[in-house]
Amino acid sequence: MSDAPRIRKFAAYREEVLCEAGREADGAPLVRVAVAAVIANPQPGVWQEDVLVNEPASGIVCRELVLRARRMLDDAEIESYGKGVLIGMDGDQEQGVSFVAGVFGDTLRELTGGSEWVSSVTKRTGPGAPIDIPLAHKNVLKARSHYDSVTIAIPDAPAPGEIVIVIGMATRSRLNERAKGYTVAQGLAER
Repeated sequence: MSDAPRIRKFAAYREEVLCEAGREADGAPLVRVAVAAVIANPQPGVWQEDVLVNEPASGIVCRELVLRARRMLDDAEIESYGKGVLIGMDGDQEQGVSFVAGVFGDTLRELTGGSEWVSSVTKRTGPGAPIDIPLAHKNVLKARSHYDSVTIAIPDAPAPGEIVIVIGMATRSRLNERAKGYTVAQGLAER
């Protein structure tokens, strides 16, 4: 496979949360985004023995997704992130996982200043299926304040021979979070 995947289209979702449970934000609004690339499955309908050949393409896709997410966030600081893949019915889950494995995660961390493992979800499905991208703090994975998600669905994707690669990002913790537990400040102080 060449390094550049065939991208059919991009899709995106952005939300700005101003209050939660009837209470105004305890600070700046929470902005969440999900950005997706709909790509051709490199080997639809057949067993792809070496799925790791997909990894170089994943770095290219990740760079474009992060660039688009940053624009949607008006270049605000990204505090949490996550990733996910929808695999069309002519593919299998391992093909999807290969697009968000090593190279993708490394690229996402590099471009966002993150240091932690990136939460992930993959599933095989048909067009229009929603995907909930799990979010966690980019530098303190154990910080409960940033456990969250962002959802996106694309009405015509993934087609049977497609894969949808998604990143999710947020600019802060959940609004008015009070679940206590391990904090970002604790995690950063322990470094």
